[in-house]
Amino acid sequence: MTLADPIASDLEQSRARILEVAESYFRRIGYHKTSVADIASELGMSRANVYRFFPSRTAINSSVCGLIVQEVAEIALAIARTDAPASKKLADLLTAIHRHSTRILMEDRPMHQLLVAAMDGSWATINAHNEQILAILKALVREGQQTGEFRLEDADEAARGIITAFLPFFHPVLVEQRVQEGGDTAVSLHAQIHFIMQALGKTDCRSAEAAAARTRE
Repeated sequence: MTLADPIASDLEQSRARILEVAESYFRRIGYHKTSVADIASELGMSRANVYRFFPSRTAINSSVCGLIVQEVAEIALAIARTDAPASKKLADLLTAIHRHSTRILMEDRPMHQLLVAAMDGSWATINAHNEQILAILKALVREGQQTGEFRLEDADEAARGIITAFLPFFHPVLVEQRVQEGGDTAVSLHAQIHFIMQALGKTDCRSAEAAAARTRE
């Protein structure tokens, strides 16, 4: 172990602690009302010391956003790594992403607002997350292509099409609009996953229907 290791560890712990306090404030009063002074006071340090670890307030916002979308990425990766057929994994993944977006909207409004700001502002954190989800989708489509579940020519183009088709079910603004309008979201989700499976060339969509049906439970 080098002499630099303990220093790096201390710096990482300090960053993590700042993010922990920032996230707590964001959840209580919202990111837009939380100041660097609030965070510094809670930690018993100066604002200047906070800026040693994060160059700006925007960097703190982005990093907290990263914690939220990391949850989604971990869920998606866990599903993608299962031994299920590619079509079932895709249906389960889409359903899980929708559930997460809906849960944040209904149960964690301040974080929903943070995600809205991140999407509207095309923050680097959210862009990197979207690229990660796209990469997972591409891998699933290629897998289904290789096993004969999906009949298509361009897996990358198909994955981008999935993102576009499923946008109303995971974009925070569109999810909120859908909830406000009412209606049976589970039925709409089922229909959209069925549509995506058909677009991929899969005629037997029973796995997709089963995954979507679980949203009613």
